[in-house]
Amino acid sequence: MKVAFVGKGGSGKTTLSSLFARHLAARGATTVVIDADINQHLGEALGLDERELAGIQPMGHHLTEIKEYLRGDNPRIASADTMIKTTPPGKGSRLLRPPAHGVPTDPIHDRHSVNVGGVHLMVTGPFTEEDLGVACYHSKVGAVELYLNHLVDGPDEYVVVDMTAGADSFASGLFTRFDLTFLVAEPTRKGVGVYRQYRDYAAEYDVAIAVVGNKVQHPDDVAYLREQVGKDLLTWFPHSAAVRAMEQGRGFALDDFEAAGRAALDTLHRAVDARDKDWVHFTRQAVDFHIKNAQSWANEAVGMDLVDQIDPDFVLGPERTLAQAL
Repeated sequence: MKVAFVGKGGSGKTTLSSLFARHLAARGATTVVIDADINQHLGEALGLDERELAGIQPMGHHLTEIKEYLRGDNPRIASADTMIKTTPPGKGSRLLRPPAHGVPTDPIHDRHSVNVGGVHLMVTGPFTEEDLGVACYHSKVGAVELYLNHLVDGPDEYVVVDMTAGADSFASGLFTRFDLTFLVAEPTRKGVGVYRQYRDYAAEYDVAIAVVGNKVQHPDDVAYLREQVGKDLLTWFPHSAAVRAMEQGRGFALDDFEAAGRAALDTLHRAVDARDKDWVHFTRQAVDFHIKNAQSWANEAVGMDLVDQIDPDFVLGPERTLAQAL
């Protein structure tokens, strides 16, 4: 399953992304977690120090190499230079599987992921001096969209993405790449405001969302969230001394987390597993956004009709990875 955590800046989505990834890995699930936020703090939340973080090769800094690998022998894609963030896979493309323990993987996971306590962490990378004033952060996040477009996840395999803050997530088709999106909302007017904005945008594209309350300190906070978001409220996380210690750089393990927090993580897990996997819908959304991007800017930028990259008979799914293996 592919899962996103979104919310306003400071809502705690990075913390909850890291906790959910730890929870999944602790239960033996194959777990990939991706920091796709412009403020790169997910590795820190997982317990890495600055030296360890510096050793990770960011996906956003190696976009050409990622494109070249994923292109494979797809005859519809002339070169990596003609691939954009929405380019969907087709016959001949290289497909990805989440990296199971002890199983040979692929150059993308080998190069761009690091195992942190059973969680495979990947990062888009921060802005560099060369980016400032001339680049948009979505040029880096495009690597994640391409990755998810080519990834086939199976039972007990999860990809958790910590997204950019607020409605900025809608600046690309990345927001449609998930089986379930958790919107982290504090019990405040601003937190609820971001929820409403995201809900209205998501509804047009059939994106499933569930609200996760955070920093709840009193029953009145829960009542406020219930009043404001209704049935979309899935669960909530109370104020946690253990999480505060983690955020201050002290040692943390899931067993340190209070019982209410661990129960909330179980609720998230059940909600994700209850989702139906619809590969036809997933592929159709990728194609629709590719057509939209091609016709609005990419055809002119690249100098060719990128709609021709679409393989009309291709549907991503487990049978495709089996055929690729054979």
